Amino acid sequence: MIFRSLETADLAGKRVLVRVDFNVPMEGGVITDDTRLRSALPTIHHLSSRGAKVILLAHFDRPKGRRVPEMSLAPVVAPLSVLLSQPVLFGEDCIGEAAYRAVTALENGDVAVLENLRFHPGEEANDPAFVTELAAIGDLYVNDAFSAAHRAHASTEGLARLLPSYPGLAMQRELEMLDAALGKPVKPVLGIVGGAKVSTKLDLLNNLVRKLDRLAIGGGMANTFLAAQGHDVGGSLCEHDLGDTAREIMASAKAAGCELLLPVDVVVAREVKPGTTTRTCGLDEVKAGDLILDAGPETVKRLLAAMDASKTLIWNGPLGVFEVPPFDMATVAAAKHAAALAVAGKLTAVAGGGDTVSALNHAGVAGEFTFVSTAGGAFLEWMEGKTLPGVAALEA
Repeated sequence: MIFRSLETADLAGKRVLVRVDFNVPMEGGVITDDTRLRSALPTIHHLSSRGAKVILLAHFDRPKGRRVPEMSLAPVVAPLSVLLSQPVLFGEDCIGEAAYRAVTALENGDVAVLENLRFHPGEEANDPAFVTELAAIGDLYVNDAFSAAHRAHASTEGLARLLPSYPGLAMQRELEMLDAALGKPVKPVLGIVGGAKVSTKLDLLNNLVRKLDRLAIGGGMANTFLAAQGHDVGGSLCEHDLGDTAREIMASAKAAGCELLLPVDVVVAREVKPGTTTRTCGLDEVKAGDLILDAGPETVKRLLAAMDASKTLIWNGPLGVFEVPPFDMATVAAAKHAAALAVAGKLTAVAGGGDTVSALNHAGVAGEFTFVSTAGGAFLEWMEGKTLPGVAALEA
């Protein structure tokens, strides 16, 4: 894909509509994690320092086309102002007279946040009339919200069709890293896919086995593959009805020359709670009441060796119930090894997805990976090989 570069844009005096992700966690009107605000800062600074009038568009929560006071974006204004070290204006609507007043009050280099896009049904419906109203207050469009790029909404897809459009700096970085992981990766490429259920990641698995050299499967979904091979998984989470599907994926991997790495040993317990009695055993030693809750040491050893033999890693999903120690051992060991390889310049390590980010933070190594995407659904759909409307609309 080829995109226009913000570096080449004439920005001075231009009204630039910037789609950001300010759907931040909030309690009692106070932001509890400002990561998403911080991720937008490079693009805002870039535009502001070049004399643009920066107009930030975002959604918050799910008001479903109604004006819901507790879902206002007003609470992000003061924290953003502190982060930017400059005043931030607030427009009490994103279209119409209130939006026009806010935008016309801006001087070159100023920043404004407009009210929640989703207060209008036209946002999620990508209604042409709503798109036209948004476009009327801007000269250029920048999308810096990869996390919303899998939605064909007015502010993610429609605006890019009406105004000269560019990816923001965070969006550009995300696209470059995903391309390095799956588009044009340095081989050999290893994938790790974990999580609870195969059913939620069928598209992902079917796409990855055609693109990777090795694919390690962990978490609860590995149990479905083990059962499909004839192993008894005791009382573990397992989608027994997807046995045929698992065998089809294994056959597809073999046909594509992708080596599947499934657990060869497991950690089991009778209940999921800290400090419970655990047992490490082979696949044929799982008993009727056992719950498989983590990968065993031999499985981890094989996975670390696969990392050592790879140049690129793409990771989505934990290897066990990492939230409940000691069932975090496999995930933490794998995360730390991948991080060490990345820091040493031996591995391009890209990870994403909510549980994955939490797991890497739990292991204390999220900052040491080459790139960690916080985009959630958009990251997953990209890995599935799907076209993201908000990305496609930016193509030059």
